[in-house]
Amino acid sequence: MQEFVFSPAPAGEKTNLSWRTWRLCGLTWEHPDNQSGGWIMARITYRDWPPYSPTDQNRRENTVVAARLMMNAALTAPNVGGLPMTEGEIVYGEEEQEQIARKMEEIAHEKQAWQHIFLYEAVMARQADSILLLGNTRAYSSPWNGECGLCAGRPDCSFVYENRTQKAGLIDTTDRRCDTLVQGPLCAMYAHQLGYNVGSALAVAVHLYVDARPFISIGTAAQKLGYCNNSAVVIGIAVNARAKCEPSDPAIDYHLVNLDRAIDAIRGNVNQLGVRPATGKEYRAGDPAKKR
Repeated sequence: MQEFVFSPAPAGEKTNLSWRTWRLCGLTWEHPDNQSGGWIMARITYRDWPPYSPTDQNRRENTVVAARLMMNAALTAPNVGGLPMTEGEIVYGEEEQEQIARKMEEIAHEKQAWQHIFLYEAVMARQADSILLLGNTRAYSSPWNGECGLCAGRPDCSFVYENRTQKAGLIDTTDRRCDTLVQGPLCAMYAHQLGYNVGSALAVAVHLYVDARPFISIGTAAQKLGYCNNSAVVIGIAVNARAKCEPSDPAIDYHLVNLDRAIDAIRGNVNQLGVRPATGKEYRAGDPAKKR
């Protein structure tokens, strides 16, 4: 165990605790009062099994740190006109990710064309170690007015203004009713800006050695649940620190054939693995492994 020496407590300090715990840079340091000397770094163990165990939580928390740094990269990415327009949230936790995954499964059954995508990627949202959500806050509320023609091929922003409630160029954003995945029309220049934010975040992920993949499906479902509620369009980046990155090559019918479902199937058929049923012979009456 490596020892780190810090200044001792002030003379005369009294405490009823047998040891004191301090948080430094997210790590736990412990100093037993019955020892003389420095501070000792606590042991932090990492394993990816069983899910959500203390050792697995340690591993998952590393991806939250990575997601924070990826958020920095997204915020400092080049912006159109130098205007602030990036919004982000980090989603972390079994219940929070399950909520997003179920929303994706709900959306999947609204239209056949996108069903398999949302069903597959719902599993990925559920199994991610953490999720970074990135959104653009200007694409819906304030067009660029730069005569780029990206939204409809016209040499101005008239397409956006004609299809939105507005007065004197000020768009009314209070009507949030939407029967499509993304409410529009959007300013294509600002929507395009989100690609730079996502790209910058992914570049940092490479240097932090975490697996990261962007999903419009995760971002859309999260937005409908209230995440990044100031944004016009949201992208979700699944961040993982595992030996096997499932989103890279999922199995066919991945919403049915995945690790969680496989484990549950084994538990449901545990008797077939040689475990004796509860109604079987009492094992203390004789070794069931011995043939008579």
